[in-house]
Amino acid sequence: MAQRVFIAGEHGQMAQALARAYKLRGDYVVLAGRSTISVTDERRLLSAVIAFKPDLVVNAAAYTAVDKAEDDKEAAFAVNRDGAGFVAAAAQAAGVPLIHLSTDYVFDGEKQTPYVETDPTNPLGVYGESKLAGETAVVSCVGTHVILRTSWLCSPIGQNFLKTMLRLARDRDEVAVIDDQWGVPTFAADLTAAIMSIGDKFASADDPSRFSGIYHASSAGETTWCRFARAIMAQSAAKGGPACRVRTLASSEYPTRARRPTNSRLDCSKLKRVFDVSLPEWHSALDVCLDMLIGQTARMSV
Repeated sequence: MAQRVFIAGEHGQMAQALARAYKLRGDYVVLAGRSTISVTDERRLLSAVIAFKPDLVVNAAAYTAVDKAEDDKEAAFAVNRDGAGFVAAAAQAAGVPLIHLSTDYVFDGEKQTPYVETDPTNPLGVYGESKLAGETAVVSCVGTHVILRTSWLCSPIGQNFLKTMLRLARDRDEVAVIDDQWGVPTFAADLTAAIMSIGDKFASADDPSRFSGIYHASSAGETTWCRFARAIMAQSAAKGGPACRVRTLASSEYPTRARRPTNSRLDCSKLKRVFDVSLPEWHSALDVCLDMLIGQTARMSV
């Protein structure tokens, strides 16, 4: 039976990936974003969710400008904390489960091994603080919810590290990339598949509230930004796409407005144990994503 899915978010990587996948499956989808209904507009958001009568609400809306957030705290918290709370309250009022997307940036990166869901949080900047506050707002609504923390999101849509590297490779012989921050690239299509599986589990459960909690959801494997960049260049070159040399850079050589965690690795065993969901290894996901991006470039140049 077709599901009715309300997606908070409109033009972002995850909102677009989710909308496409659900529509291809034959489900009914409504996207709510700045041009329609902002997550910061509590009354309109609540009315829209109730009117749509969804089976599931997914919050993919977020303020993601990590450095800009340091000087734009009010806007970051308005979306990432207040908006998250409004979406959760609307899902609770509609009596349906919520899947909310969060981030590895709720951690400070000081741990030497991958983070589990129960590890203490300690965000280093405004972005992480606002996303952690959003998690608290979701939990405070008491409705059925799954909070998914993910990392280093990439896709053929929107702005992300992968697309930046390909753009730079078209114009430069070499780029310098940080090699002392560890994590894992997560691809929107794979995270979308995980979200859909979780939503299906909600739909078939007698008591979906038993799944409520925080889960980590990122691709399998680990790497640094520099090693990820080198993989992008190597796999792109093999497909006839743009590539250039990648030089190692230390974080101390490239100061940014906001500090980043040194370790962003997430232990995703809880997601596998509870939902039997795991995301593919990041190299294989990168290969699929590059096929799409390089294919798009080739078609545009014809």
